[in-house]
Amino acid sequence: VPSAYIHIAPKKNDATFCVLDLVAFIIVCGLSAKNSHNDQQPAEKSSLSMAASSVDELAAKSSNSARSNNKKQEERLNRPERKALQRAKKARRQLLQQSQNGGPPSLPSALTLSPQSSFDHVMKVAKRAQNLNNKKEAFTEITRLAKFLHEQDKDFTGKRGALLSRLSVAALHHDFQEIAYNAIQERKRVHRDSMEPMESMNILRGLLRVQNLTDALEILDEELSLPPPDSDLQTEANRERLKCRAQALASMASRHFFQGEPLLALRTCQWIADMGNMVRQAGLTPDSIGMPWRRIVLGAAQCEACRRNGTLAEGVSDGGNIVYGVLNAMTAFPSGNDDSVYEALSNALVRRVVFVTGATNLDTCPPPDRGEAAFIGRSNVGKSSLVNMITNRKSLAHTSKTPGKTQQFNYFAVNDKPSLEREIRFGDVIEGETRDHDAFYIVDLPGFGFAKVPEQVRREWQWFMRDYLTSRSSLKVIFHLIDARHGPTEEDIRIMQQVGEILPTSKSSNGPKYVVVLTKADKNCKGSSSKRGKVPRAVLRHVVTTLETNRLKGTPIVLSSAETKMGRDDLWRFLSLAAQ
Repeated sequence: VPSAYIHIAPKKNDATFCVLDLVAFIIVCGLSAKNSHNDQQPAEKSSLSMAASSVDELAAKSSNSARSNNKKQEERLNRPERKALQRAKKARRQLLQQSQNGGPPSLPSALTLSPQSSFDHVMKVAKRAQNLNNKKEAFTEITRLAKFLHEQDKDFTGKRGALLSRLSVAALHHDFQEIAYNAIQERKRVHRDSMEPMESMNILRGLLRVQNLTDALEILDEELSLPPPDSDLQTEANRERLKCRAQALASMASRHFFQGEPLLALRTCQWIADMGNMVRQAGLTPDSIGMPWRRIVLGAAQCEACRRNGTLAEGVSDGGNIVYGVLNAMTAFPSGNDDSVYEALSNALVRRVVFVTGATNLDTCPPPDRGEAAFIGRSNVGKSSLVNMITNRKSLAHTSKTPGKTQQFNYFAVNDKPSLEREIRFGDVIEGETRDHDAFYIVDLPGFGFAKVPEQVRREWQWFMRDYLTSRSSLKVIFHLIDARHGPTEEDIRIMQQVGEILPTSKSSNGPKYVVVLTKADKNCKGSSSKRGKVPRAVLRHVVTTLETNRLKGTPIVLSSAETKMGRDDLWRFLSLAAQ
């Protein structure tokens, strides 16, 4: 039988596969009989080829249908069951690949250990014990390995501590905590001077796997502590310690989030943020650290979804989104500007966006029942593109090559109740629905300068903006967008003057935060594929001088680009003021 039909293995009580198998067998037998005669007509051979081809197509469709059904069935499983199924599939694929390559790699058993065994040989024994799927066999192997290390006085060229570390990781992998505890204690007692940060990080992850948070925190404080403040952070030892500590904290935060423990996870994220300055001073790059930000964000988003649904057992006193705790840690570290990370971040922070109204005066603005983030700037500075970038939408705010397209105060409701769009468009009111606790408004203000509108309309915009900035109590943050290529124009300076007159007179701590955003920073990096941007020194000096002249010294300045998505983390950090 040709190999093309071998994969049609009939299932029990599955008539479809039995019929396919029978049809395939009949046609293959017919092919074998016909092909044994060389004097058959070409037409008969053609018909037989068509029949065989039809069977191939039918078998392929059935196989695809079976894979689709398996995928749907896998989606219905909970996370632990789905992960177990994926591990089983991976193990089968590895066995198949090993059989095709001539058998599995030769990892030695603990029975092969002897006083003459080298360091590499013992490490392979530990690796084999950790990879065993049979827990009983794994216990036997790990017990023999532990006994061997306990009885041998051999130093293994100063690497005996590494072997104890590998033994403890293998024991924790199979939840043999007593063996792991003894190995960890001996490693601390005898081999403290030779302990490596990577070994400590792996042990900490193993302890988290068996829910032993107490010992994990002890290793974090003793073996992965921060370098002294007066030490040289550029040394390889300190860089390695910072890297392993950051990765260990990332594992802790991720596990706490996915286990529905937001308070512990947010505390861990704060520890990550606290070491951000040291990481930058050590010169570590995003690639060298390898922080799993996307996984942490997804865990925080899952935790936040449970919180909104009321299924989170552990309460959080802060009214903001839990994901902002992860964002705080991300902005403290060097940014890799990874699209997948920020897409997950935007989806977690912006779940629904609806255009509410276009206001022309304060009376037509929505009620000030939530925070607001206003985007202001001259025409053609890229306000609409920036709003689309931070909300991860393509056409939320209309972008146009014609300057001055935005000609009213456009209000966008973020994370409002799910039925808000139906209510606005069709008047359908659904009782019992409320907006999320992290709801806020994004306000896209009209552009000044290039807008082709009568002078009277432009003056009305300016009066409205003054009233808006002065009396809108719900305004939390003002993003002033300036073209990074040209610097502040006369209109930009006029805006700074108005803001400078308003902000210092506000004695309330709840006054709006003023942020300058230099847009289109990528345009100054011609011919570069990097996601970084830059600003000419003359432009930056002009911006800083103008801010100081208008009593706005110390105003945050953010570089951004809607093309390269640069500046998303800093923009979201200030947007959190409106969402909280």
